[in-house]
Amino acid sequence: MDKENLKNIPDLPGIYIMKDKEGKILYIGKAASLKKRVLSYFRESSDISRRIGMMVDRVEDIAFFVTHSEAEALISEAALIREHKPRYNVALKDDKSYPYLELTKNEKFPRLMITRRCGGSSFRENGKSVFYGPYTDVKLLRKALGIMKRIFPLRTCRRMPKKPCLNYRIGQCYAPCAEAIERCAYSDIVKELKMFLGGERLGLIEDLSQKMQKAAAAKDYEKAAQLRDRIAALSVVPTIKVRVTPYDEIEELKHLLRLKRPPRKIEAFDISNISGKEAVGSMVTFIDGKPSKDDYRKFKIRGVAGINDYDMMREVIKRRYERVKKERLPSPDLIIIDGGKGHLNAAAFLLEELGFGNLPVIGIAKKFEHIYLKDRKEPIIFSHSSPLLRLIQRLRDEAHRFAISYHHVLRRKKIQDQFAKLDRRK
Repeated sequence: MDKENLKNIPDLPGIYIMKDKEGKILYIGKAASLKKRVLSYFRESSDISRRIGMMVDRVEDIAFFVTHSEAEALISEAALIREHKPRYNVALKDDKSYPYLELTKNEKFPRLMITRRCGGSSFRENGKSVFYGPYTDVKLLRKALGIMKRIFPLRTCRRMPKKPCLNYRIGQCYAPCAEAIERCAYSDIVKELKMFLGGERLGLIEDLSQKMQKAAAAKDYEKAAQLRDRIAALSVVPTIKVRVTPYDEIEELKHLLRLKRPPRKIEAFDISNISGKEAVGSMVTFIDGKPSKDDYRKFKIRGVAGINDYDMMREVIKRRYERVKKERLPSPDLIIIDGGKGHLNAAAFLLEELGFGNLPVIGIAKKFEHIYLKDRKEPIIFSHSSPLLRLIQRLRDEAHRFAISYHHVLRRKKIQDQFAKLDRRK
């Protein structure tokens, strides 16, 4: 294990996964600070047991997930331990003394609560309830329960009241007591909660994304917005495993997009216009994650009348890559389009026609900040704290800023020309 690389672990809450040289998981843990916790294992003065010391000697690789809080890490840690059963995660000797999450089964509208009456197993299901745990920190578990109540607003009352309570007004219960939600819809939320607690978060996000798109297609925008918010909440734990090597977003994009090499040179495009007037396009270039302003380009839209962002994007892409082809300029490693699936497809079609079909191209949709790939139907949904999303947003925002600035220049010039004409008439 190269201890020098341990310095690159972020000082953020999350989960760490220790592996041996064969890739077998040895230990899974959570931490308020990944950096401080992991480093503590490798300090010579560290007060660790002989057993843990033996484990540390076998560690060759560490992966980690970054979360928004230690409470969020708590739930994911338990699901991962239950799934992988690492050798060095010692079973708690007296399970009865630790708290569990209990999801009731024998009620028309099930509840999720903290309990200590599981009966001594790490996972148990009986005719009345399903238990998850045990968890070692009840205060942290209460915080985690608060997070889950916002994502899965199940009732918490022992007896349902005759009218909605405060939890309904603050968005932490769907008020089945007032028949504000149908039983089948409530049951769907219970199933989703089980998936989440069982470690099936990615599958759950995929299911919710499909439901959101169906709701949007049916113009049920309120439901689509609710699903969007739940997806965003579930996405707080990034899906990308990061190894203990120097963290590099470009490098991570390589794994995400399955590229042959890290995308050192990235070109991002945007369109700006007001009701189709003074329409312009922009291209900004980043090299190794930094702006290369000498390589920025601006385009005045020539061949598109009226409002048609797709055709405008086609024109800009065509003009840019016809020049790349004609002058034998170096191609980018990645192209970013400001827009969703439609804008992405418009750009990808032109690139294919021009002989650049092998260039990786992605789109970022403003509304939900989802990432679209040309060969993938469903978008990639990142946590809003994801370094990769922030990098893509930074490129998109810079392209937008550059396009807007050029658009304003053209508008000012047009106004000045109009005043000049009036002066000549006088």
